[in-house]
Amino acid sequence: MKRDPLGAYLVLYAAQLYAQGYARLSGRRKLQLAADFSRWLKRSKVGAHRVRAKHVSNYLQFRKRSGFGIQRGDRTAVTGFLELLREQRVTNESLPQPLIVTSSQRWLNEYDVYLQKERSLSVATRITYAPFVRQFLISHFGRDRVDLSGLRAIDVLKFVRRQAGQLKTKRVLLMTSALRSFLRFARYCGKINLDLAACVPSVASWSLSTIPKALPLAQVEQVLAETRNRSTAVGRRDYAILMLLARLGLRGGEVCRLTLEDIDWENSRIAVRGKGDRMAQLPMPADVGEAIVSYLKDGRPRLPGNRFLFIRVRAPLIGFKRQGSIGTVVKHALERAKIDSPRKGAHQFRHALASTMLQNGSSLSEIGELLRHRSPDTTAIYAKVDILSLRALALPWPGGAS
Repeated sequence: MKRDPLGAYLVLYAAQLYAQGYARLSGRRKLQLAADFSRWLKRSKVGAHRVRAKHVSNYLQFRKRSGFGIQRGDRTAVTGFLELLREQRVTNESLPQPLIVTSSQRWLNEYDVYLQKERSLSVATRITYAPFVRQFLISHFGRDRVDLSGLRAIDVLKFVRRQAGQLKTKRVLLMTSALRSFLRFARYCGKINLDLAACVPSVASWSLSTIPKALPLAQVEQVLAETRNRSTAVGRRDYAILMLLARLGLRGGEVCRLTLEDIDWENSRIAVRGKGDRMAQLPMPADVGEAIVSYLKDGRPRLPGNRFLFIRVRAPLIGFKRQGSIGTVVKHALERAKIDSPRKGAHQFRHALASTMLQNGSSLSEIGELLRHRSPDTTAIYAKVDILSLRALALPWPGGAS
């Protein structure tokens, strides 16, 4: 392979695949594809400095026409090699031409800067608000130039009424919050004089109107007991993740962001990055520490430079990118334990921990401190699951028992 036109870079690509944890067989195929792509470029008289993304598609089409089967991951293999060539500055590929920015998109960009610089909102909140604002602008202005000075209260009301019938209550609440935020931004910029944010109608969503959806304690213990074989790397990893959810009530995203440096073994504490990147130090129970140690000793791949605590088991061996990956771990754990829960996500372990603490006599303030709630009102909803205490407050039924 080294004799190929790009043979020197194939060696670098091989080292990269090895570092990312690819198995020998899959890594060999990726290298073979990269080498064949190099030879195809030579036959096609495409110099290395002129390689572009379109050549990847052309090469794969050539393989298909030549009778070679296209397997899953082939495009990723060749694209990965092209990325390496870009990093090594082998190609002189120019930057892609910027997309045509519409008037709506320009306003969205300015609004995002405002949320970041003036309001200091997190990336997650900004990502959540953007689709609602985009839909509002497009529904009213389409592809035309956005002129916010022409907005009226009736325009806002019509949009909210139309969207409210298509969304669930929580999504409607997010939509109205995003719309109020954008209209305040428009007034801040001097584009509207009216306080249209005040025209956004409120959505009926009474505080404490629902009960937290939590797994019963017996089912939590069943899930932990039925976690897949802990003699495997996957089993040890998943068990450690479930222990963090069950014993400390971490959110899925918080588990994803944990790094090796977040664990203070000497003081048995763990640093958690919560909402808004707020850091909190939590005590680490002995059984949680033992589960993590077991995973670190006999489950976690030893990868130089990768400091995430939990690593994927399939190449590329990187940390979890999003909290949905933790939800998948929980979903599979529930299936193994044969628990038919209406909810499959990680948050029900958080609710289960709070409910159990309340039943064992912990105060709401103690629960709020462990779960890192910013407002006592957030913790107050757990008072509704303490049935025994609530019975003492119930008034006798008029007329006595029937």
